[in-house]
Amino acid sequence: MLKHAQLEAVIFDWSGTVVDHGAKAPADVFVRAFAAFEVAITEAEARAPMGMAKRAHVEALMDLPRVRAAWREQHGREPEDGDVERVYEVFVPMTVDVVADHGELIDGAAAVTRRLRERGLAIGSTTGYSRDIMAPLLPKAAAQGFAPDSLVCAGDVVHGRPAPLMLYKSLVELAVWPASAVVVVDDTPAGIRAGLQAGCWTVGVALTGNAFGLTPDEAAALDDAERAWREARAYAELARAGAHAVVDGVGDLESVVDEIDGALARGERP
Repeated sequence: MLKHAQLEAVIFDWSGTVVDHGAKAPADVFVRAFAAFEVAITEAEARAPMGMAKRAHVEALMDLPRVRAAWREQHGREPEDGDVERVYEVFVPMTVDVVADHGELIDGAAAVTRRLRERGLAIGSTTGYSRDIMAPLLPKAAAQGFAPDSLVCAGDVVHGRPAPLMLYKSLVELAVWPASAVVVVDDTPAGIRAGLQAGCWTVGVALTGNAFGLTPDEAAALDDAERAWREARAYAELARAGAHAVVDGVGDLESVVDEIDGALARGERP
């Protein structure tokens, strides 16, 4: 069987990359968590900081001028650190309750990770979710064929994405080096930037993740013009973040991994 000559590992994000087509769970729960404090945010606002650790995500939403104004109007003052913590404390159990309902693997995730393992690559994973959120999701994903060799959650390190610390921890847990022998796969600019800062190759997944933001059924209902516009926007967002390559979804990953392996063999580096 063909082996990879240069690469050591592929590290996957979770929501929008290997599970939860459209990254629906976090976007929906952020909207509901703010609504619990009588502050309305849009789905587009909820998605803007996606990929970050979820507490930092709440903080980023609080810093949006329109959201700050809405909070001030509802509560009579500017949002404070304690408000960030209170919203986050609502977000976590809400997400624990629904994350497994959004735990169906994205098409190709199980097959591509199996084939990459057969070709000698370790399979890592990182997520902006905390470990308590991941607890109900892990067995559901494993039952469908996705069980990575390593899981690093945002709370496992001091700084989440776009900082590279989760990826550094993943490299240690996988016992692989150098970082240039690793491919990071993510659906958000924050995840792509983390991969670049870690010194890894990065591949963005455009049509299953946060930027496109739709389930397969929702995407099928679009007219041609709307679909083309959304696809172009998703691809452009990840390209602007610096992704070395952008694909529709993980089912298209293997040929890109082969191209990266060839680039390494020629002496190229990310």
